[in-house]
Amino acid sequence: MADAKAQKRQKFESVFPILRDELLAYLKQEGMPEDAITWYQRNLDYNVPGGKLNRGISVVDSVEILKGRKLTDDEYFKAALLGWGVELLQAFFLVSDDMMDQSVTRRSQPCWFRVEGVNLIAINDSFMLEGAIYYLLKKHFRSEPYYVHILEAFHDTTFQTEIGQLIDLITAPEDHVDLSKFSLAKHQKIVIYKTAYYSFYLPVALAMYMSGIPHSSTNDPYELAQKILVPLGEYFQVQDDFLDFATPPEVLGKVGTDIIDNKCSWCINVALALATPAQRKILDDNYGLKDKAAEARVKALYEELGIRQKYAEYEEGAYKRIIGLIETIPPEGAEVGAGDVRLRREVFKVFLDKIYKRQK
Repeated sequence: MADAKAQKRQKFESVFPILRDELLAYLKQEGMPEDAITWYQRNLDYNVPGGKLNRGISVVDSVEILKGRKLTDDEYFKAALLGWGVELLQAFFLVSDDMMDQSVTRRSQPCWFRVEGVNLIAINDSFMLEGAIYYLLKKHFRSEPYYVHILEAFHDTTFQTEIGQLIDLITAPEDHVDLSKFSLAKHQKIVIYKTAYYSFYLPVALAMYMSGIPHSSTNDPYELAQKILVPLGEYFQVQDDFLDFATPPEVLGKVGTDIIDNKCSWCINVALALATPAQRKILDDNYGLKDKAAEARVKALYEELGIRQKYAEYEEGAYKRIIGLIETIPPEGAEVGAGDVRLRREVFKVFLDKIYKRQK
């Protein structure tokens, strides 16, 4: 099983150098100086391929499930290209996000803007990661009937993510703690816009367009997919927030920092909803401080308020709710008008199974 997963990743990774070389060839063709080409290559290699690649690989997986067969080489390349488009989008967000948060490390290496000699050039580098998406889409998909749909999917999702980032930044600035701005409703808005659309809906929507699933005026499959994937993305982020507090770093693979970074996380919002006035004072006095002892006091209060139990209840409820939504897809596939390819439950079950009860 692990071996099959590694092979799948390896195959997906093998497409990246082809795309990177196409982008560099474009700069060469435009007569750009050698140092600019070298810089762009370093930006691409440093920021794009190093993550878990879940978003990108899920585009390929979803196309295979929807087509119900192994992909031809050309189909695989196109699906992987769309997957790398999502990974380029993620890299564009992360490079800029790390600057806004003044983060130190990302994927076990220094954040790009902290690499010697980069600094504020990273702003333009993030734009160039975004620009790469549209160059590659135009080059490989311009003659496809779904070209406009995939362009719109990338543009819409980018704007949604930026709106979510804005709400997050003004609700929970790292240097100014005001817990009265927090709420579970605000948390939900941030999570849906900042994470769920680009991490969950976008990869599946791209796979659906590539597979030839049409929009429909009744029971639109894209609306149905969104109804399932947005709550799935919300559940994923709540889980992420919980693991940040509850999982030891050696299991999680990183040190949780939500409390000291004043994050508008699910845990703090549940705690605020449950706290007595005395407990609320502890949260007001200790949350968001760069202080280990203050962080420990918040964590102790989370334990006292039974956040673990609350999360277990939330997880079971979310799982049941999402299974219920998946089951609204008829077993033979949603009625989506013309075309042999139908929306399949398996696309969504694969996502849910990857997330349910995960530990890191």
